[in-house]
Amino acid sequence: MTHPFKAVGLSYKTAPLAIRELIALDEPACRRFLDTLHQQLGLADLLVLSTCNRTEIYYAAERDQSPAIIEALGQLKGVVDIADYYEYFSVRNNCDEAARHLFEVAMGLDAQVVGDLQISNQVKQAYQWSADADAAGPFLHRLLHSVFFTNKRVQQETAFRDGAASTSYAAVELVEELTADVANPRVLVVGLGEIGADVCRHLAGNKNFADVTICNRTRSKAELLAAECEGLKVIDFENLTEALRESDVVISSIARDTPYFTVELVERLEVLSYKFFIDLSVPRSIEADVERVPGVLLYNIDSIQSRASAAVERRLASVPQVRSIIEETLAGLDEWSREMMVGPVIHKIKGALESLRQEELDRYQKKVSPEEAKRLDDITKSLMQKVLKQHVLQLKAACKRDEADQLIDVLNDLFDLERQQATA
Repeated sequence: MTHPFKAVGLSYKTAPLAIRELIALDEPACRRFLDTLHQQLGLADLLVLSTCNRTEIYYAAERDQSPAIIEALGQLKGVVDIADYYEYFSVRNNCDEAARHLFEVAMGLDAQVVGDLQISNQVKQAYQWSADADAAGPFLHRLLHSVFFTNKRVQQETAFRDGAASTSYAAVELVEELTADVANPRVLVVGLGEIGADVCRHLAGNKNFADVTICNRTRSKAELLAAECEGLKVIDFENLTEALRESDVVISSIARDTPYFTVELVERLEVLSYKFFIDLSVPRSIEADVERVPGVLLYNIDSIQSRASAAVERRLASVPQVRSIIEETLAGLDEWSREMMVGPVIHKIKGALESLRQEELDRYQKKVSPEEAKRLDDITKSLMQKVLKQHVLQLKAACKRDEADQLIDVLNDLFDLERQQATA
C-alpha cells in the first residue's frame, strides 16, 4: 500500500507479563497518550491499543518514529530507563505489514486464546478514542471500517467465532478443572471490567457454579450485572475480606497500578486447605509472592494461554480461511490507497486544464455575443471533461499495474503540476 502507515508495540509474544504491565495503559492514559502523539509529535492516523496481552501504537509518518513513541510512553508511565526495554518492542515500518498485523490482532488470530472475541471490541474502543482526539485520518477510517467489515465476514463465512473460546471463558474452564473435586465451590469475582463481567456471565451459565459472589467498588455496576445474570450474589467492597475467607476461588480483574491482594492481606485470611487465586489484571492485581502463603495457588493471565478447548481446535482449522478473507480485504484496501495517491494528481490536472480553458475564453469573450460566449463555455467544458476522463482512466489502470509512479512523473512534467494548485 502506498501510505506511510506504521506500527510499534509489544505483546505476550515478545514480552513477559512483568514488562507488559509496566507500560499497560488504561482508558485515561490511552487518551492522554493519543493527545501527546498527535499534538506534540505531529503523528496522524493514530490508534493506541492497550490490553492485558499487548500495548501497540499504529500511526502514519514518513519516517520511523518508534524511538520517539517509546520515549513518550516511558515518560507517560514514569519509566525512566525505557530504552532498556527496546528489545521487547516490535517495529513494523511497512504499511502492508502494519495493516496486516492490525487485521490479525482484531480478528483474534494473534490472541493468546485464538479467536478471542474481546479483542474486537477493544479495537473498536481504541478507534473511538482516536476519533474523539481527532487523530484518525482518511486512511485509518477506511482501514478500521475494513477491519470491522472483515470481522463480519469471518463471523458469517467461517467457524472461527464458533463456541466460547475467550480469555474469560478459558479462565472459567480453569476454575472448573481446579474445583473438580470440590462440592459446590464458592467463587468470588472482584472487579467487573469487560473481562470480569464476561467471567461472571460464563459462571452464571455453568451449572457447576451455583455459589458465585461478585464485588466491585461501584456497587451499582455489580447490581446491574447480577440482574442480568441470575444467581449472582453482590457484596460491598468493604466486606471483601470476609468474602475472601469464605471463597475457594478468587478471580481478580481489578484495574489499578499496584497489586490490591498483597501477601500480608492473604496471610490474614488463615487459609486452612486450598485457595485458588486467578489474576486477569494487567498490571497484576495480586502479588506474585502470595504463593508463599501455605495453601494458596496463583494463576496469572499468561497461564490462560495454555487453556485449549474444542472451540479453539475448530478455530485453528478455520485460520487459513480467515487469512484468505483478510488478504482479499487488504487487496481492496491496496487498490483504494493507490487511487487515493492519484487523487491529488487528477485535481491538479483538472486545475491545469481549467487554467488553459479560461485563458482561451478570455481571449475571445469580448469578440463574441453573450450567447456565443455561453456556447463556447459549454463546448470547452465538455472537451476538458473528455480529456480529463482519459487521464483518470489511464491513471487508474496504471494503479492496478503498479505503474502509477511512472505515469505521475510524466504527467507532472507535461502539465507542470508541481506549480499547479489543486482544484476542487
